Amino acid sequence: MKALKLAALGVVAAGSAIAGTVTFVAPEVVAIEEPARMGGSGAWLIPLVIVAILALALSNNNSSNL
Repeated sequence: MKALKLAALGVVAAGSAIAGTVTFVAPEVVAIEEPARMGGSGAWLIPLVIVAILALALSNNNSSNL
């Protein structure tokens, strides 16, 4: 009888051990790649033009002596 109880306990313990994992497996993160740009970036031209226009407008010194 004692052997039967030990065998049943072993089967139950083995069944719960195989039933599932305790550790959490994180889902895989999908990486989104930015498309590569062709040639150089022209983003620096817009601020340069704005600064040049401001510099010309502020330094315009049209003083005419009439």
